[in-house]
Amino acid sequence: MVLDAFSVRVALGVVTVTLLLLFCASFHRTRSPYAGWWSLALLEFMVGNAAFLLNGTPHQLWANPLGNVLVVAGAFSVWAGAKTLRNRKAAPWQLALGPAVTAVASFLENPGNNVWSGGLVYLAMMTLGIALAAYDLWFIKSSHSQVHKALSVAAGMLAVYYLCRWVVYALEGPASYTFRTYFGPGPSALISMVLLVTVSFSMTALTSDQLIKGLRERATRDHLTGLLNRGAFLDLATTELERLQSTGSGASVVLADLDHFKAVNDEHGHGAGDVALRAFAEACAGSVRSTDLIGRYGGEEFVLFLPGATQDRAENIASEISRRMAAMQTPEGVVFPTVSYGVTSSIPAVADLNFMIEVADAALYSAKAQGRNRIVGADRLEAATIADEARS
Repeated sequence: MVLDAFSVRVALGVVTVTLLLLFCASFHRTRSPYAGWWSLALLEFMVGNAAFLLNGTPHQLWANPLGNVLVVAGAFSVWAGAKTLRNRKAAPWQLALGPAVTAVASFLENPGNNVWSGGLVYLAMMTLGIALAAYDLWFIKSSHSQVHKALSVAAGMLAVYYLCRWVVYALEGPASYTFRTYFGPGPSALISMVLLVTVSFSMTALTSDQLIKGLRERATRDHLTGLLNRGAFLDLATTELERLQSTGSGASVVLADLDHFKAVNDEHGHGAGDVALRAFAEACAGSVRSTDLIGRYGGEEFVLFLPGATQDRAENIASEISRRMAAMQTPEGVVFPTVSYGVTSSIPAVADLNFMIEVADAALYSAKAQGRNRIVGADRLEAATIADEARS
């Protein structure tokens, strides 16, 4: 028995409209990027399947290729949404390539008389888009649930189904009994409808995860530079230093201050100053390891915590940061300020974050007193003396 494609597509359209309204409301409330991409995908699926309903009419010439393009675009929108859950973005050309290739193939195969115009490319692009979504869903780092694993498996099974459709289409053609019975428009629409309902309920958990993660990021990150704010930095660095102390390992702290930063704001405006702060943050991020901590300590002052780094290593990192910043392109007429650094390293047995910051601050003060744009290090023997001087 062959399912009636028209009836199943109408049912799919009703389900899709319902889910679209629900997720548009969710996106309006949460502004979750994933909910936004899923809403767009549902819209593309809905309009694309509506276009297929015009097959067999004079409008088939444009409606059939349009349906192919929109459904493929929906699959790639699902992939784009999955990537946002990994804090990644799909490039515009990546999202446009599949629909564009599908459009060309569809218009080249006589769409006015052939309801499967561009079918081979259409099925290949659907397989690719859904498989990419399954891949990114699987590698989401979720702290609240593992629902993304189930979604990844569901998307993977759908990708396999479309791959089978493509193979049977290529070997036997769309008019064969096997294709019409198991892989034609009716069975595929029915499977899509079931998966849309199942997946949409699971989206709530993923959207909530993304919303909670965003709130946590805003609570711990400096809004301008994206670095840790002072409180979050101190909490994380204290915990890490205690861990290092228990294993007998040391660490280094670097305090950095942008020289004559006020002059940049006064001469070029606060916008230029913001660019300089972001540039320094970018230079820091490009110079340290993923295990190092970087925070905006206040104003134009920054702090770095480098687990396991020696004094020499920390001073080399400070030099690399200044080198990177000096090589960056600046707004026209603006010169980025130089940077002064105070650096110290810990003695594992008596490591204390507040003491280390105090010593680094005294070394930073010394760097400024010596003319700025330099690195002053305080080694273990100098630490107590410099700290005493800082207190006096």
